[in-house]
Amino acid sequence: MNTTLKSLLAAAGFLIAASSFAQTPAPAAAAPAAGAATALCKDGTSYTGESKKGACSGHKGIKEWYGAKGAPAAAAAAAAAPAKAAPAQPAVAAGGGAGKVWVNSATKTYHCSGSKWYGKTKAGEYMSEADAKAKGNHADHGKACS
Repeated sequence: MNTTLKSLLAAAGFLIAASSFAQTPAPAAAAPAAGAATALCKDGTSYTGESKKGACSGHKGIKEWYGAKGAPAAAAAAAAAPAKAAPAQPAVAAGGGAGKVWVNSATKTYHCSGSKWYGKTKAGEYMSEADAKAKGNHADHGKACS
């Protein structure tokens, strides 16, 4: 009986040690993804995600945030991310020049030389402003070129 009691106590001690080990939170990952939010939940589980919203929901809430205290993950990601290049503008169609407007055939709108959409819409052609008006096209935002 003494041996059985010792075995039971040893098993109980092992289970207690194992369960306390399982509840010990692991330290934050050495290098979480840029902009990732990392936290320790109150129940001992960890959280890593794109944002802090909803972190540790269903895990009794947040015990501790890893990283800069109070700094939003998005701000950290923005600081670490390289500046984004401006989106490329469509190439200007060949054939334009002085005295010509670009007529967007899909919208029947004409664009003056130097404007944002001059020669850059998907479908269109160059012509004089007088020809564009004669064919029923209208100026972009009602602003004539001449």
